[in-house]
Amino acid sequence: MTPRVRGADNQPKMSSRLRRRPLFAVCLLCAAVALSAQEPTRVATRETMRPEILGTHGIVAGGRHYSVSAGVRILQQGGNAIDAGVATVFAASTVEISHFGFGGESPAMIYDAKTHEVLVINGQGTAPKAATPDVFSAKGRVDGNGPLGATIPAMLDAMALALETKGTMRLEQVMQPAIEYADGFPMYAFLRDFFTSERKTTEQYEWSAKTYYPGGRIPDVGEIFRQPNLAATLRAIVDAEKAAFGRTHDRVAAIRAGRDAFYTGAIAHRIADADRVAGGVFSYEDLASYHGQIEQPVVTTFHGFDVYKAGPWNQGPVLLQTLNILEGIDLKRMGPNSADYIHTVHEAIKLAYDDRNSLYGDPAFAKVPIVGLLSKPYAAQRRALIGARASLDHRPGNPFPFDPDVKPPSLRYMPHAQGLKSATGVGDTTCVDVVDQDGNLFSATPSSGWLLGGAFIAGDTGVPLSNRMQVFDLDPLSPNVLAGGKRPRTTLTPTIVLKDGKPFLAVSTPGGDSQDQQVLNVLLNIFVFGMGIQEAIEAPRINSLHPFSSFDNHESQPGVLEIEGRIPADVRQALTDRGHKLKVLGPYAMSTGVVAAGVDPKSGTLRGGADPRRERYIFGW
Repeated sequence: MTPRVRGADNQPKMSSRLRRRPLFAVCLLCAAVALSAQEPTRVATRETMRPEILGTHGIVAGGRHYSVSAGVRILQQGGNAIDAGVATVFAASTVEISHFGFGGESPAMIYDAKTHEVLVINGQGTAPKAATPDVFSAKGRVDGNGPLGATIPAMLDAMALALETKGTMRLEQVMQPAIEYADGFPMYAFLRDFFTSERKTTEQYEWSAKTYYPGGRIPDVGEIFRQPNLAATLRAIVDAEKAAFGRTHDRVAAIRAGRDAFYTGAIAHRIADADRVAGGVFSYEDLASYHGQIEQPVVTTFHGFDVYKAGPWNQGPVLLQTLNILEGIDLKRMGPNSADYIHTVHEAIKLAYDDRNSLYGDPAFAKVPIVGLLSKPYAAQRRALIGARASLDHRPGNPFPFDPDVKPPSLRYMPHAQGLKSATGVGDTTCVDVVDQDGNLFSATPSSGWLLGGAFIAGDTGVPLSNRMQVFDLDPLSPNVLAGGKRPRTTLTPTIVLKDGKPFLAVSTPGGDSQDQQVLNVLLNIFVFGMGIQEAIEAPRINSLHPFSSFDNHESQPGVLEIEGRIPADVRQALTDRGHKLKVLGPYAMSTGVVAAGVDPKSGTLRGGADPRRERYIFGW
């Protein structure tokens, strides 16, 4: 653990004269020690494995030290939080390829300190237009890997949109670290482990084998790993931007030209051709017509904090629903991670996620009663369902009476598993959160294009394609049923929190379905129990497996609760006695990695924290 003891016993600096007089120096040192012994020792009441990071210029938090260094570099060059966040995401797409690649997606949220507005960047790609339930009906579920597993690449579009809207720099600047990493970075152990475990599933694809296993071998830790085809693609994007800026001297027009080099030029043709040759259904038109959107967030208040999330094309509102349900309960009286507290939080999670699975979907295709879902009276109705014992049932609610503008469907969708479970594991995600000296906040959850289960690289572009198609349902009653041009109800869920209208926190995590549960764990520790950011992140966690999964065959494990073993045995026994089915994990073994960056409302100092789980990284000054 990082020691939190701070006394007044530091050695005084010695002049050159004192260095020549060691006996006198020793006497001075002894006197200093004697004086320090008379002063009270300041001991922190709570210990953490890592210290909370403080600063005045900026803080960048993310998945790996390589990614974070890219964002810090941009802040040092005069960029704002959005410039730094975009650079960090681009860098992550080249160095965190076990969990995220350039052809993936990256929903993002921004708080603009000048306009005091919160914006959502809809960075989730759509299904190819030729993708229909019939394509997957024989399997009973949608592919999670390979040429049929990919939605349209959305990350570049989303980051370009964030940059042109709220950034100050150009693609040439914010992509430079990523280009350098694509040229080569030292292989690290965490990534190499996935190169080893996912080799068989990845080498089945010709260009994936050539890209990730050059010469038919796995790069050693410390060996420079190069992605020359990806580097060429990144340079083509920057070259197009530079040429446009040279003609127009218009930053926004130049960014769009760089973006278009990927979506409407030769690169798009090569991506579509590679996908189709391998058995996919991409078309050039799918890429050429793709555009993300800037949207307004949804929001709720909890204990004086305003929590902002993306809309119901995203699982984000489930966090707000859970907070609304818990708002009417005295959690502080129960105590952190007591049996009463964990029981209550778990039951609230189940209720909110049952609504997610039965009612959320892309609003361009489905009528979602989001006003009703987020109404406080509806939350009170749901809260009343929490009993003394754990529920093993799925209980979707009826928010339609609380949202008169949306008519209920004639037949309600009841979530269920679909098809047989695959032999490959479920993939995952990374995260990026940034705050700058002006109080701008950036939060993103980049994902897909991962090695997990086998990465599919689109020919000689070097671009690994997405894995998000599997989130779709095949049941026609589902608001999340697969349709060409539709966004799957993604699990990628950035978060912005304001306090009294001022920036408080940007927070995100990997973890699939658990993302909003893990952020909930952390936010409750802060909002209810007054913990600092790092302490709140490191505290023991729970995660429900009761909700129907967004991945693979969408199975549910009714009543199952993952719980870290640091939670006392008597609490775990009390939960078992109430009917919870516990899956006890190691002390810090929850498969997640929360990072956060924000502003201390009392001092105005910037602060942030990073999870020791998953080896998250953070730097600020």
